[in-house]
Formats: sequence, structure tokens, C-alpha cells
Amino acid sequence: MAELSQIAPQRLDDQLRQRADSGAVPGVVAIAASGSELLFQGAFGRRDVSQPQPMTQDSVFWIASMTKAVTAAAAMQLVEQGRIDLDEPIGRVLPELAAPKVLLGFDEGGAPLLRPARAPVTLRRLLTHTSGLCYDMWNADMAQFRRTHNVPPVTSCRHAALDVPLVSEPGSRWEYGISLDFVGKTIEAVSGQRLDGYLRDHLLAPLGMTDTAFKIGDAQRARLVAMHRRNADGSLTPMPFEIEQDPEFHMGGGGLYGTAADYVKFMQMILNNGRSNGQQLLRPETVALMAENHLGDLEVTPLRAAIPFATNDLDLYPGLAKAWGLSFLINGQATPEGRSAGSLAWAGLANTYFWIDPARDLCGVILMQVMPFADAQCLETFAAFERAVYSDLNNDQPA
Repeated sequence: MAELSQIAPQRLDDQLRQRADSGAVPGVVAIAASGSELLFQGAFGRRDVSQPQPMTQDSVFWIASMTKAVTAAAAMQLVEQGRIDLDEPIGRVLPELAAPKVLLGFDEGGAPLLRPARAPVTLRRLLTHTSGLCYDMWNADMAQFRRTHNVPPVTSCRHAALDVPLVSEPGSRWEYGISLDFVGKTIEAVSGQRLDGYLRDHLLAPLGMTDTAFKIGDAQRARLVAMHRRNADGSLTPMPFEIEQDPEFHMGGGGLYGTAADYVKFMQMILNNGRSNGQQLLRPETVALMAENHLGDLEVTPLRAAIPFATNDLDLYPGLAKAWGLSFLINGQATPEGRSAGSLAWAGLANTYFWIDPARDLCGVILMQVMPFADAQCLETFAAFERAVYSDLNNDQPA
């Protein structure tokens, strides 16, 4: 069990402050915690490199795809209640996925070549990114389809943004994409509530995540961190960016804004087998199920950028076995930073990252606001933070 005294805050402070002071990152908030207490928390740099306001621990970030794990947990509550099954065709509740088509390519005139999918999209396939849906930023064919058909980006939060074909047969391969946005729509269809209301009532409020929402309130906006673009020379420039605040649909795959302290509460609930603040929000067996490999023989493959403005290439831990649970990346072996085999993790497009290590009763989150995704300086800041946390804990263990 990790204890507060095992973390050396000054060393972590110095490392993260140096990263911000050097301009490697504009600003950063990082927290490490056990299931019962905070082990380290710090805020460094500035919310906006063009402004004097310092980063603070209650600064508000777009957490992007870190939303996915929260949406998945909400869906699993409905699975527990028997209101939806992991393996039934999702078209039963989402007509738009009742008869999906697979994009095979384009003819000489640029028209898409489509055929009906042979297998159904299911909730399990949505949660594991084996539904056949993708993101255009990592799939050139989908980028071409969206351009030629004037399909708005998913960040527009317009229903038309999800009117796209599959790019592979459901269940045939892992491909990261918009699946969790359809999980959000599934929650709405099954519960009868809009996604923001369901998450608030059944997860965010019970967890005490009062600074996390799809809509940025006045109190949150006063602490909002600016988005930054990494320029070719390595410098950082603030850029206008905001998820649609009056959406047609709430992005279950990436629409939440929140704080590091709030997200730690969610991760601690996972570490505590679904329990938080005296409430059992998920059954222990459900948390265990979410942490299992659901890919079978399929592999988590590298992400190759098709839209460089949004993302760099990403190949996490080359050569390391990687699996996918019900909305978590699972490392099959210990990582170079010290994360235990079987840990859960993922990230957000603006370079926000988290991990949950049940074997060590440990979790960590580090938030920055930089585009494109998988920024080398942000990844090194994350790795340095994680290495330092595990180094402190390992050095304190008895011989």
C-alpha cells in the first residue's frame, strides 16, 4: 500500500517546474494517489503562455478522450441493471447502427465503395474499439470520406458528424475511433436522460466531481487553461479551441472538461473496486471485467497520423504486449517507467494522460493543453513524472 511519506515532493516539484520553466510545456498539473489518499499534487507553469496567470491545482482542462472511461463506466452501470447486454446488436437501441455499411475504398471518380456489414455492432465492440468505427485523424480513407461528403468533425457535436460508414468488419480488428460517442448515445436511449444528466446524477455527483462537465460553467471558465499549438521550431502559441457548448449531442468519447483532482476521484473509485464516498457505483466484478483483455487475438496497433494538425504518430511501448479492456489500454508487461503489468491507462487529444495500477494501489494523472496529440515534450513530461513516482515508491520498499 502506497503511503504519503513515500513520495518525495520536492524532487517531483523540481522536475515538473523545470519542464514548464524551460518552455517544454506551457503548464502542467499532476497528481499521484493511492486508493485512499493523495501522494503528490502540483501545478507548474502558466495556463496561457501569453498571460501572467499561473497554473493552479484547480485549473480546468479539456480532458478529451479521458471522457471515454467515464462514459464506459456509466454504460456498465446499465449493463449491471440488465437494461442492455454487452453482446446484443446495438441496433436494437440505436437504429443508426442497425444496418451499418463498411467503406471498402473509392472508385476512380472518388465515390465511396460500400457494402453491408456482415456482423453486428455491439456494446462490447464499441467499448473495445472493434466496432469498425474510426477517427479520421488516424485513417486517411475516413478523412477523404468526410471531406468529399462534407461531414462535420466530431468536435462539432452535430448528429451529422456521426453519419459515417465503418472502415472494417465489426469484430475483425482494433481501430481507435468514435465508438464511445455511440456509447454515449446508447446511454441516452436506454436511460431516457441526456448524457450530461446521466453522468452527473450517476457518476460525477456521487464521486464529488463537481468541476467536471460538458458545459463550462462561469466558475470553471475563470480557471480554464488555454489550448496551445506546438510550432515547427518547438515554441508554443495559444490557439482558439473549445468544444461546442450548445451541442446536438454530448461527446461521450471526448467532450468533458474537468480538473486533475476530479479525475483522481474517478480513478480511486476504480482502485476501490467501484466504491466511493460510501456508495457502490459499480460492482467489484464489473470493475474486474472492465480491466480484462477483451480483444482475444486482436492487437492494439500503432496510431498513424492522417491529419498532422491534430495528432502525431503514436506507438506506445513498441514491442510490449498491449490489450484493451472495456475502454482502457492494458499493458501486458511492466513498462519502462515502472507501471505494473495489467495496469489501465489512456489519454486525451490535448496531451492529457492517466494510469491506474491496481497491483500497486496507485494512480496518476497529468494534464497539459497542447496540440497535436502525442507531442514529444508532453510525452517526456508524462514519462518523467511516472518514472519519478515509481522510483520513490520502489526505493521505499523493504529489501
